[in-house]
Amino acid sequence: MITTDFVPGSPCWLDLGAPDVRAAASFYGAVLGWEYESMGEGEETEGGTFRKDGKIVAGLGRLTEEGARSAWMIYYRVVDADATAQAVQRAGGTVRVAPTDLDDWGRMAQFSDPLGGQFAVWQPGREKGVELVDLPGSLSWTELYTSDAAAAKEFYGGVLGWRFSDMELPGGGGTYSLITPAGLPEDRMQGGVMQLREEDLSLADGRPYWHPVFAVTDCDAAVAAVTGNGGTVQMGPEDAEGVGRLAVCLDPSNADFVLLTPSGP
Repeated sequence: MITTDFVPGSPCWLDLGAPDVRAAASFYGAVLGWEYESMGEGEETEGGTFRKDGKIVAGLGRLTEEGARSAWMIYYRVVDADATAQAVQRAGGTVRVAPTDLDDWGRMAQFSDPLGGQFAVWQPGREKGVELVDLPGSLSWTELYTSDAAAAKEFYGGVLGWRFSDMELPGGGGTYSLITPAGLPEDRMQGGVMQLREEDLSLADGRPYWHPVFAVTDCDAAVAAVTGNGGTVQMGPEDAEGVGRLAVCLDPSNADFVLLTPSGP
């Protein structure tokens, strides 16, 4: 369960780097009912925010990093971005974007884990993070696909203070490691780590990658909107026992995300 009280280690922001901002805004508007708000007059092609029911749910910006793929970047709340950057380096990770102040909004940094999985952190100032989570059309879970789950748990546990609990997937599907922020009960689980073969990580050339899971009221209808607006489906829709009905999708620029209609109580 993701909430907006944003304790250290919890996801608090996400944004999409897209080669075509207007096309991305149109796609996610059709699939998730989001409204796009540009950063200002004349900047519609550069970036802004997505809103659902008037509340901010994500950011959108032009993909500017040469050679980078279009992808969602997930930001986790930290108390001190500079101290986190030092912890990342000590643990064998890489600082991709050094801690930087964004006016009085807060301080951000972007990193890679030791195997190349990219993530970011946010030290809040005036802005705490997204305003809507865990409801249809918003972030409800985060997930890491990696070729070495044990190494990922050691790294992220040390850097972000996460606790992990393992569960066996049905049908011999392997082990799934559930993420809970330090000091919180298990009903505050916020994501998972899934080990895959390196060849199954072709979307990121064999490197690990994070993606967001968005809650939807009707997974099948949302998937129809994905394919009807130029996206594709990697898996599903299918029912996952105790989880709900889900599908792994790609937008028209191959940024990956998951759609989930959660199981009832």
